[in-house]
Amino acid sequence: MEKQQFIALISQKIKLVRTEQDYSQDKMAELLGISKKTLVQIEKGRSEAGWTTVVAFCAIFNRSELLQTILGDEPLYFVQLLTNKNEIVPKDKTLGGKVWWKEIEVRGEFRLQQNIISSHYRILDGEHFRMYSSFDLQDAKKRLQELWQVV
Repeated sequence: MEKQQFIALISQKIKLVRTEQDYSQDKMAELLGISKKTLVQIEKGRSEAGWTTVVAFCAIFNRSELLQTILGDEPLYFVQLLTNKNEIVPKDKTLGGKVWWKEIEVRGEFRLQQNIISSHYRILDGEHFRMYSSFDLQDAKKRLQELWQVV
């Protein structure tokens, strides 16, 4: 997923999340730091949110079940992944891939998994900590090999 695709996806879901959270357009616009007119244009599909609006939206609604279901992971995680472009993102504890993930490859204690919704890849260690993430399978496999050789 590219940054522009992510912006388009989030823009399409703003109204749905606003409704889920029971916010008025006035309140949502205030939370996002945009005008109500701009919010209406986004919700009607006439324009897309800007990157800073998308980042603010993901930060505010990071725990939204709706967004997590649509993305297959926490929204802020996607912001980090798209911003860092295959760089190592901060290690964080995961559930180990019980939902939304399929195993691609295992090397020692490290597991390469692919998200079945967004198709991005991640490497988990033996304690389910995320060690690496990428949208590029070859980069992920290379990193898996590097991690396995270090241990």
